[in-house]
Amino acid sequence: MGATKINNDILELSIVMPCLNESETLGVCIHKCQTFIKENNLKAEVVIADNGSTDGSLEIAEKEGARIVNVERKGYGSALINGIKASNGRYVIMGDADDSYDFSNLMPFVELLRKGNEMVIGNRFRGGIAPGAMPFLHRYLGNPVLSFLGRLFYRVNIGDFHCGLRGFSRKAFDDLGLKAPGMELASEMIAKAALKGLKIVETPTTLSPDGRSRPPHLNTWSDGWRHLRFLLLFSPKWVFLFPGIILTVFSFLLSLILIKEPLSIGSLTFDVHTLLYTSTFFLIGAQLIFFYMFTRIFGSVTGIHPETGRQKKFWKSFTLERGVLSGSLIFFVGFILAVLSLLNWKASGFSELLPSENLRNVIPSVVLIILGTQIIFYSVFFSVLGWGRDNQM
Repeated sequence: MGATKINNDILELSIVMPCLNESETLGVCIHKCQTFIKENNLKAEVVIADNGSTDGSLEIAEKEGARIVNVERKGYGSALINGIKASNGRYVIMGDADDSYDFSNLMPFVELLRKGNEMVIGNRFRGGIAPGAMPFLHRYLGNPVLSFLGRLFYRVNIGDFHCGLRGFSRKAFDDLGLKAPGMELASEMIAKAALKGLKIVETPTTLSPDGRSRPPHLNTWSDGWRHLRFLLLFSPKWVFLFPGIILTVFSFLLSLILIKEPLSIGSLTFDVHTLLYTSTFFLIGAQLIFFYMFTRIFGSVTGIHPETGRQKKFWKSFTLERGVLSGSLIFFVGFILAVLSLLNWKASGFSELLPSENLRNVIPSVVLIILGTQIIFYSVFFSVLGWGRDNQM
């Protein structure tokens, strides 16, 4: 349904809006877009990515001269991804069809894209948020916190990670391979663009109250969690590496103290029972570091996380043989400690030993045996993943 696809060689811009029963505001949004295109003499189109509207939205879109793309898979992200794929412009500007964004003032986006920027994000906090346009929790908690985490995790200077009005080159969109079906598409877009080193800038934009009489599709807590979950999943340093390093260093140092003798702080004495816990946290920290390495290899194979020079140097020096040798040495040290514990038990005539003394050898022995075994088999797994990375078709 809709107009015939236009030759993309003659279009500079596509304005894409997702739509699901937006009859109250869709006509106004399309009219603003068409007026903007005409006033600025642009070769452009308006694309409506419809997600199954039944309220007359399609008829309104046709009447206003927009092109309709029917998207069967439900979801904000699904609608936008398929609508953008069907668009014809060299540049794309996306925005919601609820009349909250100013489609009559899109030239700052176009001009920044023309200058070579690959992605332009609107900043509602800099441009102005009208009274009642954004819920209190979104304005003062959700958006600021998630935007801060996005800047921290991905080192990108964007003040409004979740502004729905944004522009990008069609080439950049195709390179990102976006997949999120829901609202988390906004986070996926910036995260992947930052990881791929795209040139991202922002421009002030305004936000007006939603023009619809029905409640918005947005769900504060579930959509907020989906954004946070995505930010975490694509930032293995903050999920795995940094917590792993903190756990291993802290627990290792504390374990060294407790292996030698009990630790007294005031009236409290920490002994072998504490040593058991610190050793456990050491193994957990090591596991987290291994998981970070797994995700980095997977990311390089799939193209999600481009390899840095440091990582390339590491994989060049890493071999299965070195990994197995390292793990075997650690395992051997643990085995020697186990033998020494057995000899101590034999020297006592296999009688009952004092736990506070014997466990100072047994616990490190168990930890080293487990760690050495893990390193041996993880080295095999790393080699398999590395082979897949180096021999991609």
